[in-house]
Amino acid sequence: MQDTDISAFQDQPTATILSSGVIWAPEDIYIGWPTIVKTRDNELIVAFSGDRDAHVCPWGKTQIVRSRDLGKTWTEPATINNTPLDDRDAGIIETHKGTLIVSWFTSLAFQDNEKYRRHREKITDEIIGQWLGSWIRRSEDGGQTWGDFIRVETSAPHGPIALNDGRLLYVGCTGAKTAAERVGVLESRDDGRTWTRLSSIETAPDDDPTQYFEPHVVEQADGSLLAMSRYHGTGESRYFLRQASSADGGTTWTPFERTPIWGYPPHLIALDNGWTLVVYGRRREPFGERACISKDGGKTWDLEHEIVLSQAPTGDLGYPASVQLDDGSIFTIYYEVEEAGKKPPLKYTHWRLK
Repeated sequence: MQDTDISAFQDQPTATILSSGVIWAPEDIYIGWPTIVKTRDNELIVAFSGDRDAHVCPWGKTQIVRSRDLGKTWTEPATINNTPLDDRDAGIIETHKGTLIVSWFTSLAFQDNEKYRRHREKITDEIIGQWLGSWIRRSEDGGQTWGDFIRVETSAPHGPIALNDGRLLYVGCTGAKTAAERVGVLESRDDGRTWTRLSSIETAPDDDPTQYFEPHVVEQADGSLLAMSRYHGTGESRYFLRQASSADGGTTWTPFERTPIWGYPPHLIALDNGWTLVVYGRRREPFGERACISKDGGKTWDLEHEIVLSQAPTGDLGYPASVQLDDGSIFTIYYEVEEAGKKPPLKYTHWRLK
């Protein structure tokens, strides 16, 4: 693991950066869209799309790396999924029963690139019908073996979450173009084996529903649910995160509304002190990963003290995800180029709130 010089952004009014660096950086391979989990055995596992040629290519695989010393050292990657299509956006969680669940989606976006034309010609309609979509796999032995491919109807880069009542909840985007159906909420009551639609979250009245992407959700200290979503659209409100909430376990939701936070996509966790943390990528100058805190369940965000987790030369970055360690510090992972024109490695920032 290679460290990064953090002198330029180490000390901030509300946070201290303890260390920052590279977890995995194979030569001339593109790594993207990671998620991290801390297991009941205090192991850190990061899932990501690896073995890639580029941001869009046919070769993506779902891979994981592990650390048994809280991020100091990491294993070599192990491949979980290698479908005939591009495997992207790996999420990972541990359920209350100790099951690991990995989520991802497959893509044909590479077919528009002449570079991959011959490869696309080899992919039959039957293969596309079998593999194109959003997926989940389960492991009941700590990730040594993985079960059947389970198709789900929504997609989000960081996947589902485990609720305190034992259910799993998956807030993701669907193919719907309507305000009422674009963002779907799935639940599982059998440890991720089957999934049903519980509800939907209506998009903001003045937004284009088709421009909502890559949501995530968190169960907060008071038991309420807070969901956030990436938004593109047009005009002054584009790229500001949207948020919605539920007070009844995800059955009903407030409509999404714009937040003051510029960036995407979101990853949310509830901190031990009752605060809510969101991390996100900033793909405009100054580039890098950012974090923001809410002390009141998402009603307000301390954007005045937005936390700088990294600095980057370009906007080829993002998808940060965090876990809180037992000592209260926070470990955030992401992908991010270190030099313009180079391929991005898997990186981390270890930090602490003051």
